[in-house]
Amino acid sequence: MGYIIGFLAAILFGSNGSVVKLVLSEGVTAAQMTFFRATATMIIAGIVLLFTDRSAFKITFKQLLTMAALGVFGVAMLQWFYALAIARIPVGIALLFEYLAVLAVAVIARFVFKEKVRARLWAAIALVLVGLAVVAEVWNSSVDGLGMIFALIAAAAYTVYFLIGEQALKGMNVLGMTFWAMLFASLFWAFFSGWQNMDYSVFAHQISLSGSLAAIYVPLWVPFLWAITMGSFVAFYLSFKALSLLKATSAGIIASSEVIFAFIVAWLWLGEALSFIQIIGALIVTAGIVLAQTSRQGKVVMDLDLAATTGTIPVAKK
Repeated sequence: MGYIIGFLAAILFGSNGSVVKLVLSEGVTAAQMTFFRATATMIIAGIVLLFTDRSAFKITFKQLLTMAALGVFGVAMLQWFYALAIARIPVGIALLFEYLAVLAVAVIARFVFKEKVRARLWAAIALVLVGLAVVAEVWNSSVDGLGMIFALIAAAAYTVYFLIGEQALKGMNVLGMTFWAMLFASLFWAFFSGWQNMDYSVFAHQISLSGSLAAIYVPLWVPFLWAITMGSFVAFYLSFKALSLLKATSAGIIASSEVIFAFIVAWLWLGEALSFIQIIGALIVTAGIVLAQTSRQGKVVMDLDLAATTGTIPVAKK
């Protein structure tokens, strides 16, 4: 079930990049988009918790600090820098750089948490670095450099997201974690996004869906609504749920399939096609990501009934 849920989250996240890119092209800033996504997710999660589990609103001071760190550094920064990146470079390439977080998680597990990792980690690092160099076509600088820097910062935020999220879910309800993390993300961007200065009449404007769907016109609020609900609340909830059923390593492997879905959607819809050499590079990166994910040696025995009924991470046995 964890794998199925993880794949569903990856599909939603992967397709949402193209939707967000469309909204950003109409004048909504990356910070404003991040604020709206986090706020909508927080509100929906809060309403659901009011009717299903009000105890999730009671957390310890330590959990509060953890949620603040996850919300600001893991969620707010991740969404913002990802939005900045895809405004300048293709969605799929931005995600390839973002998934350097997979390597970072494995390396941190080895040197900070002293976990045993397999030697394949170093081969994975080599594959990812070579593959990214090929995708970015560093020999002719065809990919926007600032866009790649934004994607790398998003990777750092994604590392925080995985590491803090894995630990926090050991003692929190999945939906409760979603609510608290998004609360802090939305509070952060409430001060810095400039949402109050927006011209909200823009959401009524008829816009072309661009690319292969250029002949179709819809109000801007249609893709915007998709981005803040299916692409945000539903996707984040499913992502956290998968993380509660799987080790961060396994969840990361599934999450990395987002890159594939993002490439497919961006190609079919926005026409963001890669050259043959870039496709080869993307395959090399993907191989490196999977190899890195399997480098952590801990084997997890899951109590699936417990996970399904409580929404918390079951005890892991090595």
